[in-house]
Amino acid sequence: MSATLDTVSLLADRINALEESSTLAMTKKARELAAQGHKVISLSVGEPDFKTPAHICEAAKKAIDDGFHGYSPVAGYPDLRKAIADKFKRDNNIDWKPENIVVSTGAKHSLANVIQVLINPGDEVVIFSPYWVSYSEMVKLAEGKAVVVDGAFDNNFKVTPEQFEAAITDRTRIVMYASPNNPTGSIYSEAELRAIADVVAKHENVYVLADEIYEYINFTPEGHFSIGSIPEIADRVITVNGVAKGYAMTGWRIGYIGAAKWIADGVEKLQGQITSGTNSIAQKAAVAAISGPLDASMEMTKAYQRRRDLVVKLLKEVPHFRVNVPEGAFYAFPDISYYYGKSDGTTAINNSDDFASWLLNTAYVSTVAGSGFGAPNCLRISTAASDESLAEAVQRIKDAVATLS
Repeated sequence: MSATLDTVSLLADRINALEESSTLAMTKKARELAAQGHKVISLSVGEPDFKTPAHICEAAKKAIDDGFHGYSPVAGYPDLRKAIADKFKRDNNIDWKPENIVVSTGAKHSLANVIQVLINPGDEVVIFSPYWVSYSEMVKLAEGKAVVVDGAFDNNFKVTPEQFEAAITDRTRIVMYASPNNPTGSIYSEAELRAIADVVAKHENVYVLADEIYEYINFTPEGHFSIGSIPEIADRVITVNGVAKGYAMTGWRIGYIGAAKWIADGVEKLQGQITSGTNSIAQKAAVAAISGPLDASMEMTKAYQRRRDLVVKLLKEVPHFRVNVPEGAFYAFPDISYYYGKSDGTTAINNSDDFASWLLNTAYVSTVAGSGFGAPNCLRISTAASDESLAEAVQRIKDAVATLS
């Protein structure tokens, strides 16, 4: 092949059209700087800093000893699908049977599967913004159209039922959102989700894709509410969850859906041609996680809430940052737009990408620009780090912005 040939043009159009994941891009840059000897505080990756609980690891070891070394069923082992169905009933008041469950290689895989199964070219997907970076790109891969609806800062980044209804057209097929939310930490209350469900109920061709991966990391007194528990629309809700966040099992790569059987069958059919069943040992570990005690998960949540309180307090001391109070997950999402148009004499800050890149290169704090989440005025800061690291990181940010004028 000629060295001068434009190899990018040889890639499929669907790949050239995709944006790189901003979270993974910043994590890669942070690792490169750390490898050069810089003391980087990485607050860009959405990953618990806790170890997977011991009883889950023991279940994986036992699975190896018991000989679970072969291909697993495409939709997941029967005992895991039953454990997930039981969990939906126990925690979410959702009545699914094992046949309604499909286990995939992480919740990201689960989301992508559902979109591929339900979206035809030109179909519209309403996405509540701010949103996780991959949502819009998944829709793009399915040749659908992402219709982004912005949640206002003053409404804790949440979309109202009126905004949602105004976005619906005769091409709308899915509405998708995350609660607790990545990147904002906002949580849709039961009353808010019932109002959203009332809108869905009026549009019989609209399905809800509810991302509940941060379910257990919830700081509200009311706790988690699942829109899939509302009977009027239950058969049109696809609930996505997984073990990554609540059990500190990111690397185990287990996600799952609960959905009407025809949707679950479609996902299983697709998955059978793409990946088949997910890791057999990780599935057995997931049975122990989902069926076992939540003590370790609740202890992690207490730590995340303490860190949330610390980071919010410190960020509010950074001049001209606007800071909401996250209700769950492990992120802070300050509005940093005051500094657009400012410069440290060498670098001009024109947007959140500039700000995040400048912060990494000057203060060695890795964050993620809000632009990738549909919120160009903001910056995502992961609070999944030690108290000491978080305090030092915010102090570095405070010192850095003091050089901008």
